[in-house]
Amino acid sequence: MEFELSVAFTKEESAETASETLLADRPISPHANFVTETGLKALELQLQEARNSYEAAQRVEDVNERRRQSAIPLRDARYFSERIRTAQLIPAPSSTDKVAFATTVTFRRDDGRVQKYRIVGEDEADPKAGSISYVSPVAKSLMGKYVGDVVGVGLQELEIIAIS
Repeated sequence: MEFELSVAFTKEESAETASETLLADRPISPHANFVTETGLKALELQLQEARNSYEAAQRVEDVNERRRQSAIPLRDARYFSERIRTAQLIPAPSSTDKVAFATTVTFRRDDGRVQKYRIVGEDEADPKAGSISYVSPVAKSLMGKYVGDVVGVGLQELEIIAIS
């Protein structure tokens, strides 16, 4: 004899709640996960914040609201856990003779603008705050070069004027 559970006795969640709680994972870059010491600490902090948000959401009484509030922190915790697991800590270079990961490079553009960026990992990059990813076109063009070198990036030329 087979038993079928009547839907009258199950708590159905709305389609809206279901779609809000089934979030796709954040995309993971195919590039090596190089990080500076600061970048690794930032990833660890973001993971802890995601875990704290998830734990807070678990205290919500309503099951649908708990699922809704848990979705983003759970997705973020998976992302940051994976990024920490795959992180390759790159120490600051012992020399600033040439542009390398974790150095700060100052360059002049064709139009005379002078810009200064620290080359960091993808998760740490924030151009507005003065850091760019090592896989960005500008960083790729500058890596391995020296003060005085001129490199092409797209249709522009950049002259390296300082490395620190």
